[in-house]
Amino acid sequence: MNWDWSVIWDYSPRLLEGAWLTLELVGLSGIFGILMAVPLALMRASAQPLLKGLAYGYIFFFRGTPLLVQIFLIYYGASQFDAVKDSFLWPILKEPYWCAIIAFTMNTSAYSAELIRGAIQAIPHGEIEVADALGMNQLTKIRRIILPRALGIVLPAYSNEFLLMLKSSALASTITLLDITGMARTIIARTYTPLEIFFAAGMMYLIMSAVLIGLFRLMELRVNRHKYISREG
Repeated sequence: MNWDWSVIWDYSPRLLEGAWLTLELVGLSGIFGILMAVPLALMRASAQPLLKGLAYGYIFFFRGTPLLVQIFLIYYGASQFDAVKDSFLWPILKEPYWCAIIAFTMNTSAYSAELIRGAIQAIPHGEIEVADALGMNQLTKIRRIILPRALGIVLPAYSNEFLLMLKSSALASTITLLDITGMARTIIARTYTPLEIFFAAGMMYLIMSAVLIGLFRLMELRVNRHKYISREG
């Protein structure tokens, strides 16, 4: 079977447009997701049963149901309620772009919250006792001790979650968004060259994954540089 390599070159600008949309979806969802994940993780690690239960229910739902179902519930489900259509949220919820970001954000926040909770609980208890002995209040202790230490612990695992979110972003094409996968399917419908276009799309995902792995590796070296210095010493 002969491959038509020229079609990849001809449609590469369109695929790059899709790649940019993919990066937007993943980047915004990652930022919003981590902002939600931190308080959720603190609630999960809390000694208060109500806070712990609320966070557990949220995390259980979004980890226990498929991301595709969550996307459909937000995109198609919101339009079924007149109260939503008449609310200030409708200009956002009627747009597939924002529905995808909301679904990705809520999904990744649940997974990230569990990662951060595990990191918080992995902090040596002695460090918390030192903070208590210094008279730090809870907010200061969280800001200066717990979160910085948890970041160093969770970063390697969080990089895997971010990569999984990148690959899961292909589901955005199911609600008409022209990300890499959506754009590839549109091009294939015109050119009837599925192997060439999907190969090019796969290579774009691979390149983005490699760049993200490198960036997270640099972040890990910076955040945990004290570990590497101590090993060298």
